[in-house]
Amino acid sequence: MLLEPLPHSPDHALPGPLLTELTALYASNRAYLALSGDLPDPDDVRPEQVAAALAEELAQPSAEVLLARSEGRLVGLAVILARHPDPADPDPWIGLLMVDAGLHGKGHGRRLASLVEDRFRAGGRTAVRLAVLDNNPGALAFWTALGYGIVDRRTDREQARPCTVLRKRLTPPADHPDEV
Repeated sequence: MLLEPLPHSPDHALPGPLLTELTALYASNRAYLALSGDLPDPDDVRPEQVAAALAEELAQPSAEVLLARSEGRLVGLAVILARHPDPADPDPWIGLLMVDAGLHGKGHGRRLASLVEDRFRAGGRTAVRLAVLDNNPGALAFWTALGYGIVDRRTDREQARPCTVLRKRLTPPADHPDEV
């Protein structure tokens, strides 16, 4: 799996074929969209809605959208924040991790999460946080299985939905014996 930053112009316009891929990715996650309410109709996901949602994510100064590709196919995306909007929060955040629903259970989510953690680790970060909607027990199970622990319960900043905040300490990569 390869991670690549979402290419975009200053006005956040996305190339048509990429927007088609992203729309299909979002549309495959109907169950999540129904839980989150992030788009008006989880059964009718439109390209302009996906483009607007990603532009809104990128409007945050420290946000980046990473595309996950496997064998050239878009299999997922991660929205990351180098800094949380709350200046008292020292950790970077995973704002969204989404994998094509047709590929759930095949390890793509674990691999994507691991690559995001590696990216933060390489930047000298020692922990990462995320929030899971309280009405999404499957996501909570996924993240706790990856070693994230509950540190807080609060409402999200945008829509005041109840969330569980999780944090994972990022241990430095192990030294490789073949490196001098």
